[in-house]
Amino acid sequence: MLSQLIKPVGWAGLLVCLLAGCSFVGKPEVRTLWGQTMGTSYSVSVVATETTAEQLDGKIRARLGEVNDAMSTYLPRSELSRFNDAAVGEWVEVSAITHEVIAEALDVARISGGAFDPTVGPLVDLWGFGPKPTTDQVPDADAIEAALDAIGWQAIELHPQDNRVRKTAPRELDLSGIAKGFAVDYVADLLEEEGIESYLVEVGGELRFAGRKPGGDAWRIAIETPESGQRNVYRVLEVTEGAMATSGDYRNYFEQDGVRYSHTLRPDTGYPIRHNLVSVTVIGERSAMTDAYATAFLVLGTDKARVLANELNMSVYLIEKTEDGFRSFESKRFTTLFGAASNDENSD
Repeated sequence: MLSQLIKPVGWAGLLVCLLAGCSFVGKPEVRTLWGQTMGTSYSVSVVATETTAEQLDGKIRARLGEVNDAMSTYLPRSELSRFNDAAVGEWVEVSAITHEVIAEALDVARISGGAFDPTVGPLVDLWGFGPKPTTDQVPDADAIEAALDAIGWQAIELHPQDNRVRKTAPRELDLSGIAKGFAVDYVADLLEEEGIESYLVEVGGELRFAGRKPGGDAWRIAIETPESGQRNVYRVLEVTEGAMATSGDYRNYFEQDGVRYSHTLRPDTGYPIRHNLVSVTVIGERSAMTDAYATAFLVLGTDKARVLANELNMSVYLIEKTEDGFRSFESKRFTTLFGAASNDENSD
């Protein structure tokens, strides 16, 4: 029975399910599969019969496992770990999916001027936000400078003819800023291959959606109010096609001497971001790209993010922290698609 497939799930998956209007019994309707993957939870809602949903469960888990086994920084035998352990100049063979994700990550790094950098792992570890045990302490300046010498996306090269990658300087790849988004796309592509026309896929808060619920209603997606320790809805969007990712600095951080240090690090300085932009939501065609760009825009800050979003004609929603609460900004594309809310300021 489908009810046997239900697994514990985090808030992101629960919020998606509540807004979607999930159900677990009856004829073809919204049916949701839950689980754990890549260190987080996932939920896949499909408009289908119970039998079809049951048949999809194993295939979904297999695809998510494939991504995790290839791109995990926690698994010592993953493709990414093999690359990170390889010598400078050594070509490392990887799967087609890993090659694709690295290529997309390098594209975002180039376009964002390095605001998104898939080699930022040494800094993430140094600040205690990676797989190594956390210290919740600000590193000393010399350690930060040493970590900066070990990052730089320009030293990653993809072979032009096959699925191989190498480093031209000591580098480690960390695809955590794009891999969950790719996993969403990988599952969504599977659903479409299986003939599912209406779905909502979520992995760790990254989303992709298509079609409508029975009765014709769009999927309803919430943008959270960026407040630590609370789970409130800031804005709800009705969507029928595309992908969405949100990045923020209000969940994963530590405090020292009254100062909060976010897990979002600037690859150019080695320090966490220190501006008022606290949440970025990006809507596009595929989740991998919205995932990566949400991080890039958060690193850039409000002004630079607004400029780049409009240059790229991307749908982007920014939330700043103010003395009185929050204020929001929209890219031109976002306003065209969803309209402006009363507290939003135009990007013109």
